[in-house]
Amino acid sequence: MFGLGTQELLIILVLVMIIFGAGKLPQVGGALGKGLRNFKKGVNEAGEADEDIEEGQVEEISKNDEDPKKDA
Repeated sequence: MFGLGTQELLIILVLVMIIFGAGKLPQVGGALGKGLRNFKKGVNEAGEADEDIEEGQVEEISKNDEDPKKDA
């Protein structure tokens, strides 16, 4: 895992506990998990959009829909 051994992981864990405290550790972990989940969701949605573009399933926008201010 990223070339980190047991000793390095323990040192990182101790530093995190000193900085955030043991009480806030679950909140930090939860926020980190939500961030990763949202990142993965965004990457998957971007991949789906790319697939739609490659397959030609994107709807074309007419010029009237692009800039409604020009008509007024």
